Amino acid sequence: MSAALKPLCFALLASVIATGAAVAADEQPKHGIAMHGAPELPAGFSHFPYANPEAPKGGDITYCVVGSFDNLNPFILKSMRTTARGVIDTIFGNLVFESLMMRSADEPFSLYGLLAESVEMDEARSYAEFNLNPDAKWSDGTDVTPEDVIFTYEAYTDKGRPPYSSRMAKIEKIEKTGDRSVRFTFNDKADREFPLIVAMTPIIPEHAFDIETFDQTTLKPVIGSGAYRISEVEPGRRIVFTRNEEYWGENIPSKRGFDNFDKVTIEYFLNANSLIEAFKKGICSVYAESDPVRRQRGIDFPAAREGKVVSETFTNGIPPAVTGFFFNTRREKFADPQVRRALSKLYDFGWVNTNVLRGEYERTLSYWQGSHLSALGKPADERERALLEPFADRVTPDVMDGTYGKAEMAGAPIGRGEMREALQMLQQAGYSLEGNALVNADGEAVTFEILVTSEEGEKLAAVFQRVLKKIGIDVSIRLLDDSQAQQRKQRYDFDVIIASVGFSGSLSPGIEQINRWGSEAAKAEGTFNLSGAADPAIDAMIDAMLNARDMDDYAAAVRALDRLLMSGAYVVPMQHDSDEWVAYWSDLAHPEKTPLYGYKLQTWWHNKDAE
Repeated sequence: MSAALKPLCFALLASVIATGAAVAADEQPKHGIAMHGAPELPAGFSHFPYANPEAPKGGDITYCVVGSFDNLNPFILKSMRTTARGVIDTIFGNLVFESLMMRSADEPFSLYGLLAESVEMDEARSYAEFNLNPDAKWSDGTDVTPEDVIFTYEAYTDKGRPPYSSRMAKIEKIEKTGDRSVRFTFNDKADREFPLIVAMTPIIPEHAFDIETFDQTTLKPVIGSGAYRISEVEPGRRIVFTRNEEYWGENIPSKRGFDNFDKVTIEYFLNANSLIEAFKKGICSVYAESDPVRRQRGIDFPAAREGKVVSETFTNGIPPAVTGFFFNTRREKFADPQVRRALSKLYDFGWVNTNVLRGEYERTLSYWQGSHLSALGKPADERERALLEPFADRVTPDVMDGTYGKAEMAGAPIGRGEMREALQMLQQAGYSLEGNALVNADGEAVTFEILVTSEEGEKLAAVFQRVLKKIGIDVSIRLLDDSQAQQRKQRYDFDVIIASVGFSGSLSPGIEQINRWGSEAAKAEGTFNLSGAADPAIDAMIDAMLNARDMDDYAAAVRALDRLLMSGAYVVPMQHDSDEWVAYWSDLAHPEKTPLYGYKLQTWWHNKDAE
């Protein structure tokens, strides 16, 4: 070799070694993963910053909900919407079933070890290998194994409900790679978020479930790996969870300071009024309320005036959850976006806020309002325009240039001008006024029904009904109990329904958007795509969001999706209050820090000093 080539060869060798070292380092076991960048907490962290690791164990707590239940298996389609709360639960915690990793409520989207103590992935995220915690056990004392993880996906695929049933579509294979290791290899349908979704999927024990009967409802207490066992079941009325004194995960960092009550009871009530009365009597430990009028009434009773009940407002850092009137676009009357846009203009937020909500609310229009992910009030940037270019007709000019929503945000009551504009839009869509009735091209009067599940919803629907009547649309309102409404939701058996897009907003929207807005979800029973949105443009934006490599591309994809949802008018968003108001009995205590995603009941504890 010539002397001139030697430096070049050594440089190339050094580059190869460095590249190999970087790849090897990337694939080393990690204590946590984040959707973008690195998780905030280092290896060896002691606890989540919003949990109190010194919180005492003991005491009871009772949560109260409106509705009923007839099933304890949350992973099946049958009775999906009437499964007992708490088994897996966004609000009360996953008391029975756990996932491989646990999400931090104080970061946009980061996961840390739970059933799996570490994870290995390559930079392309073509695979994820999870190393199970050697201490992880089911509540009957049996070890959690790779075979349990594999069985979980077999059961979900064969007999599970959406979205669990579709997860194998993105997995090439699952294999046991060691006594405590299981490796997922992903196919070309998987995106960069999918390994995190796998890490968050609840795992079930192979020895405790029969695959042949997995899709049948059950009221027999199920076995999980969580901190609680189901100890009492009164179908439709009450479920009681008792803390497992031998819970395997009590001292792992992601669970330290959680699951502090010896007993968790969830009581069911027929309506909100009976629930409030139960709270006043001390039956319910906690009472959360969004209605400012109910807030006033709910705490004005002797125990509250004596200081035995505390009311507190928590402030979170996430976009508000979107609640509104969902149009069922599977029905011909709501298939035309021009019709939906016209009707959307007639929700009288200004009147509602002044006369019902005491002026304490803001109008909701964006699906990520108040965050950098929202398109409201912002013209589309170059990245967004490039993404939306193939679907230019799907976004209205005012949404594209950022002028959409100015009148609605101002909060003035609906007047003749707004009704005239809506009527003109309907006439452009082929409708006309005949006498006092709006009719379609076939001369049929436009009528529809709004389903509601509470007196509060009934009042808001009546406001919408009153304005629509003025332009010739006859609207009826049907009040259903929770179980009836859940069944109608599951079959999409409604014209319009008041519902929420999710339990809370998110700074890291991801695969759940497929279940809420994706074309395939519109066809499958039991998804959260209540509106029936089925648009290739929406599918493309979700795909771009899930495969974005950097934060700028990700944010652009979410804003582009926001523009499509606003332009499509699938929902008439109502209003929101960014603060979370909660009343609770003074024998409860909570950590000082409120995490990014709001207060977490799983970290509260019994305050013996208040007794």
